[in-house]
Amino acid sequence: MLLLAPVLQDLQQDERLSRILSKEWHQDFASFLTAKLPKLIAIFVITLILWRIVQFFVKRLNKRAEQQVGNFHRAAQLRTMASLTRATSYGVLGFLAFLQVLTVFDIPYQPILASAGILGVGIGLGAQSIFKDMINGILILLEDQYNVGEVITIAGVKGTVEGLSLRSTRLRDMDGTLYVIPNSQVATVSNQSRDYSVASLPVSVDASANPDKVMALLKKLATDVRNDTAFKDIAISGPDILGVNEIRGREIIYPVNIRVRANQRDGVLRELRRRIILAFEKEGIPLGISSNMLVMQKTDPTAPPAPPLIGT
Repeated sequence: MLLLAPVLQDLQQDERLSRILSKEWHQDFASFLTAKLPKLIAIFVITLILWRIVQFFVKRLNKRAEQQVGNFHRAAQLRTMASLTRATSYGVLGFLAFLQVLTVFDIPYQPILASAGILGVGIGLGAQSIFKDMINGILILLEDQYNVGEVITIAGVKGTVEGLSLRSTRLRDMDGTLYVIPNSQVATVSNQSRDYSVASLPVSVDASANPDKVMALLKKLATDVRNDTAFKDIAISGPDILGVNEIRGREIIYPVNIRVRANQRDGVLRELRRRIILAFEKEGIPLGISSNMLVMQKTDPTAPPAPPLIGT
C-alpha cells in the first residue's frame, strides 16, 4: 500500500490537471463561439459583399465597353479600367481581410507590417526593375498610351493587348502566341488603333502603260471600294492617288491611300487588290516586274551547242 500511494497521488494530480485543461479548453471554445466566430463571419460577409460590388462594377464597365460600337478607343479605355479595378480591388480586399482576422485572434500585426517594410527595402534594393515596371505602368495609364483591345507594337512585338497591369502588358499576335512584356521594356509604342489608320497600297505597273489612264482607273476602283456597302462605314474619307511615286527601271509605283477606321485596313486592302487585278486584266494594263527579278530565257533547241570551255 505504501508503494501504491505515490502512484495514486500522481493519478489524482493528472485527473485534476486534465479537468483544469478541459475546463480551459471549454471556456476558450465557448469564448470563440460567442466572441470571435461572429466577428469572423462578419468579416467574411463584409468582404463577400464588397467583392460582389467590385464584380458588379467590373461587369458594368465591360458591358459599357461592348456598347461602344462606334468608339473603339472609349471601349478600350473601359476594358482597361475594368481589368485594373478587378486586380487592384481583389488585392486590397484580401489584405484588409487578413489584417482583420489577425485582430480577431489578438495577433498584433504592427510588427508584421514593420518586418514587411524592412523586407520590402531589402527586396527593393535587389529588384529595382519591379518598381521600374510599376512606375512605367502608371505613366502608360496616365498618358493613355494604349488600352486593352488595341493593336500595338512594343519591344519589337506586334499584337492585340489582352491584359494591362502596372507590372506587365500581355500581347496576342496573329499566330495566337501570347507575349508577356514587362512595362520597363516599353520604350517606344506604335499604336495602330488610335483615331484612324491609312490603308496604303503601292501598285506596281509596267512603264508601257499610260500613267493618266492608270491613275484614272485606280481612282475609280478605290472610289468604288470606298462607296461599297461593306466598307462604307469603315472608310472615313475619299481615296488619295498620289501619282507616279517611284521609277525603278520598267517598274512604276502608284501609291493609293484610303483613310479608314482604326485597325480596319486589311479588309479594304484585300478588296482593292482583287479589283485592281481584275480591272488591269480587263484593260490590258500589265503589272510591273521588279528590276531585281532575274528573268531566265528559254533555251532554243535548234541553236548550235555552245563550244566547250578551254581545259575541259
